[in-house]
Amino acid sequence: MKHLLPICAVTAVLTLPAQAEEETGKSLMEQGAELFFKGLRQEMEPTLEDLQGLVSQFGPAMQSFFEQMGPALAELAGEIEDWSAYEPPEILPNGDIIIRKKPLQDQPDAPEKTEEETDEGTEI
Repeated sequence: MKHLLPICAVTAVLTLPAQAEEETGKSLMEQGAELFFKGLRQEMEPTLEDLQGLVSQFGPAMQSFFEQMGPALAELAGEIEDWSAYEPPEILPNGDIIIRKKPLQDQPDAPEKTEEETDEGTEI
């Protein structure tokens, strides 16, 4: 019986903060999520600062690139109707970039060739 009174007192004291937290309207899940994201923000802060430095370093060069190449890329995008009809770009050793068109049979919605069309190219 001697230990019952201190146990009840400790239990009452420990439940007071829990009741106070419930009054704020945040559940334990919400509090846990806040703590998780706070820790994540603290862990990611150095990486984000490095990324900001990288953006400040390459930002002007990228802006210049888009100012010069933007109109040409927009014109190219206007001429290409279906991007899925092309292979991924290939960079040659000399720095040239080649974008090849896929063979007709590999293209989606490609019309199938008839026997007459396939035999036309070889006359003896």
